[in-house]
Amino acid sequence: MWHLLEPLHAVIYYAPEAFTEAASLGYDTSERWPSYFAWRAAPLGPVGAARTASAWYSFDPAMVARYVPAVWDVATPEAVLAARLRAVDAAYRAILGDEVVEGPDIAEAAALARRAAEATDLAGRPLAAANAELPWPDAPHLVLWQAAMTLREHRGDGHLAALLTAGLDPAESLVSFAAIGAASEATFAGRGWSEKDWSAARARLAARGLVTPDGAATEAGRALRAEVERRTDELAAAPWAALGTEGTARLADLLGGPWLAVIGSGVLPSENTLGIGKV
Repeated sequence: MWHLLEPLHAVIYYAPEAFTEAASLGYDTSERWPSYFAWRAAPLGPVGAARTASAWYSFDPAMVARYVPAVWDVATPEAVLAARLRAVDAAYRAILGDEVVEGPDIAEAAALARRAAEATDLAGRPLAAANAELPWPDAPHLVLWQAAMTLREHRGDGHLAALLTAGLDPAESLVSFAAIGAASEATFAGRGWSEKDWSAARARLAARGLVTPDGAATEAGRALRAEVERRTDELAAAPWAALGTEGTARLADLLGGPWLAVIGSGVLPSENTLGIGKV
């Protein structure tokens, strides 16, 4: 379900329509990060760098501080929240077409995804809780997107708990993920860690027997990452248990067409830190 929903959520960070909305708010769109920080952090309110870095975990805190809280000098979180719904509306219409956006399948998918999102367990999950507190939009395609956002942050919050339990700090979490071939090291550079930080994290993992000196995962390193993913799945299961096997399967069927449209649109990068592939 994560693989089906994540691309539908991620258009907010990559679609041209999202950058158009960001520019209308006054954000610099020559790079993706000003709007990324605004879009994702807005549900938390006008937070500072420390709380943002804590909630997002894998970003270098110094990188976070370059954008937060400065993004709130450009636009308020309330303005950003309204703009991101306009951005998703425009992006979905461009990618899926009006007929699909306004059709019965999207409406049914939205109702099912909302049921799952409303069943999220929010204790210790700040990003999921912040999105869950937002009012639901009226339009079904926007309900679908907001449910996808809440569900992915719910899973993400649990993933961070799994990383902490595994003893992987923010930099180590990326180095260990790159070590199993999830994406190239260059792709993870977007999280802001310096070469010195990356090398130090690799050395710490090597001392634990999790990677080789050149950064490849050892058997123990792969086993630890597998355990992190298993625990992440386990912690993300509650919404789908609440929706039930039949409801979950029906939602998966309904998401197939939109998923293919988003993946096939070329909006999302072919290599990314999200684990999203291309057809």
